[in-house]
Amino acid sequence: MRFLLRLASLVALAAAVIAGTIDSIQSVAASSVVMTPISDAWQDVSPTTLTSLQSSLSYYIHPRFYTFIFQWLMLQPAFAVFLVIALLLWMIGYKKPPVAGRFTA
Repeated sequence: MRFLLRLASLVALAAAVIAGTIDSIQSVAASSVVMTPISDAWQDVSPTTLTSLQSSLSYYIHPRFYTFIFQWLMLQPAFAVFLVIALLLWMIGYKKPPVAGRFTA
């Protein structure tokens, strides 16, 4: 299970680096800071999953959750959202080192 969490953390970190690289290239080209929201990035990659997630969240979970939390999250920069997801997954899958040390019996 730890392996899967670490792998998912690596994938999220790679997505964050890709999103950050795209934002930095667009910022240099526009001569101003450009940060792509996660909703725009998701819309570019897979628009059908975004609309299905929005409709299922507003139907199965309370509509206020959709209006407050989900819409706020969709306005955040894509690289920051992926970095937070990568950090959380890594923290869940982290293995604590043994207390006694490396070479104990």
